[in-house]
This record gives sequence, structure tokens and C-alpha cells, in this order.
Amino acid sequence: MADIVKTISFDLWQKDPELFANQLGENQKLTGFCGIKDHPIAKELVDDCINMFADFFHQNNQIKMQYFDKNLGGARGYTPYKTETPKDGNHADLKEFWQMGRDLPLDHRYKKYMFDNFFASEIPEFETKIKELFSSFDQFGDQLMQAIALYLQLDIDHFKNSINYGNSVLRAIHYPPIASEESGERAGAHGDINLITLLIGGHKPGLEILFENKWVPINTVQNTVVCNIGDMLERYTNHLLPSVIHRVTSHSDQIMDSSRYSIPFFLHPNPDWLIETLPSCIDNDHPDLYPKSIIADDFLQQRLHEINLL
Repeated sequence: MADIVKTISFDLWQKDPELFANQLGENQKLTGFCGIKDHPIAKELVDDCINMFADFFHQNNQIKMQYFDKNLGGARGYTPYKTETPKDGNHADLKEFWQMGRDLPLDHRYKKYMFDNFFASEIPEFETKIKELFSSFDQFGDQLMQAIALYLQLDIDHFKNSINYGNSVLRAIHYPPIASEESGERAGAHGDINLITLLIGGHKPGLEILFENKWVPINTVQNTVVCNIGDMLERYTNHLLPSVIHRVTSHSDQIMDSSRYSIPFFLHPNPDWLIETLPSCIDNDHPDLYPKSIIADDFLQQRLHEINLL
């Protein structure tokens, strides 16, 4: 099957925002995913961060476990190998990861929803680099949500005050080499929880989407950002923009014998944002699938329980 996830150029956003928005939206409407090249996230920064996290993940367990707090549900710091389990899955994912979230002052009204960040003191540039990458993703995500607003025929700033203090997280993932007897996938079949996910560094083989009941590999060149729709935006748009099931498979010698690194950024709304079906996405042919609304943080906590992080 030919590549079904298309790649578009972010250069078009400056030249013709509506055309870029239409290309992004139509691709995501079809497969839930779209590749974006010529984006503003610096390749040198990404390379530095992947190398930095490779150094961290190859530290011994005693060092890594200093940054693990089981009460945080993986929201900050380190989460050990085979902890997260996909919703309705039988096997834990064959991965370990690090997460960073938004820094807020102690008196901020959303501080109760967000934990303090950890930074690995063993790596001098750790705090500077991860903060810079988080900020780059955050700004790029804001622009993509503007494009999605245009595609949905909304004001370009429709989401601005709903994501400006969103509970977004940057996750650096290490998929170690896999022993042949291990069960499960590097990341089992799942949909993302959030509004949109931006993925970089995942260009090695393994990422697949479930399309027309078949697992289809996603092949993108290095330095492409893959943007996919999460469950919150699927719900908000009444499935006009679908949160497509995907996985990172471990089924090949090429994949099993080497480490794989990727850095997704999960763009979340503000914790008290009401996920309520967009009226323009409801009609006689598309009745409201979610007549009962839900607060974003309640939705998040429910899903964290389902994937064994709480």
C-alpha cells in the first residue's frame, strides 16, 4: 500500500493559511495523521535532545529511579520499562520514558492540576535543552491549532484561550532492544488522549496506524513532524477529525535488535476546558455522539487509570 499519511510543508502557512489549514484538515480527516516538513522546530535541538536522553536512559537503574514517583502517574520525570499499558491491553508497553510539563507559578489557578518538573542533574544541559524543546513544541502546536480552527470554519483564535495554559506534556521515549521471549509491543494499539500530538524522532521503522482494518506502516523522513488527532479533539468534533488507533510494533529483527527513540508532544487543553460537541459538527446525518460534556482534567484522569498510570 502506498504511503497514506501525506506530508505537507509548513511554509504554506505563511503564504496561504487557509490552503495549509485545508490540506492539514483533509489529511487528518482521512487518516487522523499528517506529516509536516519545513517546520520551526530546529533539527539541531532535536538531535541534541535525543542524544541527551540516550545518555540518560543508559544510566543505571539506581540513577534513573531517583526521578520516578509512582504517585504522579507518569506526568513528570522518569517512568520505568513495562509500566504503561494500553487501554484494554493485556501487556505493558516495552518502553521507558521521561515527561516534562508546563511550569506554572505556585499561585496560578491551574497549579493544582500540574506537578513540578524534574531535571536530571547528571546531565548539565538537561534542564536548558528540555525546556527549549518544550517551548518550541508549544508554540508550533498553537499554530497548528489555529490551522485546525480555520479548517473547522471557526475564528483563527478559537482555541487560544482554551490551550494557553494547557496541561501539555513532552515525552521522551526509549524503546530498548527486545528479547525474543518478551510479549507485547513497544507501544500497544491505542489512541492518544489529548487534542493533537506532535511526534518527532520516530522516523525509524515501527509506527503503524490501523486503516481500513489493516495495520499500515507510517514512513516519514527524518525531521518530519507527524501530527495526529487525539481523543479530546475527536470528541469535540463529533468524529469529523478521528483519533486513529496506532502502535509501535516490535515484529521484525531490524526493530528488535536496536534502540528506538522518539519525542512526542501531547497538546492538552486547559484543565477546566469543557469538552462539549461543536454544534457545527452535528446534523441529521451526524447526531451528537457525546450529549454529556466532560471537563478536560476529568477525561484525562479517567484515561490515566485505564492505561495503568494511576
